[in-house]
Amino acid sequence: MIRLYPELNQKILEIAEGDEEFKLELTNAIYQGLIELKEVYSEGVEQQDIVKIQQIRHKVKPTLAMFEFENLIVEMQKGKEILESDGFTKEFSEHLVVFNQMLTAAIADVKSLL
Repeated sequence: MIRLYPELNQKILEIAEGDEEFKLELTNAIYQGLIELKEVYSEGVEQQDIVKIQQIRHKVKPTLAMFEFENLIVEMQKGKEILESDGFTKEFSEHLVVFNQMLTAAIADVKSLL
């Protein structure tokens, strides 16, 4: 399996400072956060609820930044800009396909560390 986030495990190890139990908890928290992002973002799209999408974006962005999921942050920003300027358009649907692919890959990478 090709890892998209090869530095992720090292970053988690640094923060956990050798504490294996904390490393597992931290990895699981990242994993659950990504799952929640995917679920809530999808619900927001389905309900065409911009506020729901904004809330989950704000909730997970610090974690994404801390663990260097830069591609997800950039893609979320694109989605935000599309929603704010045009709403739920074809362009947003195209963003959603790319975003979900990236998110699925990130989830798989984190899951492989559990």
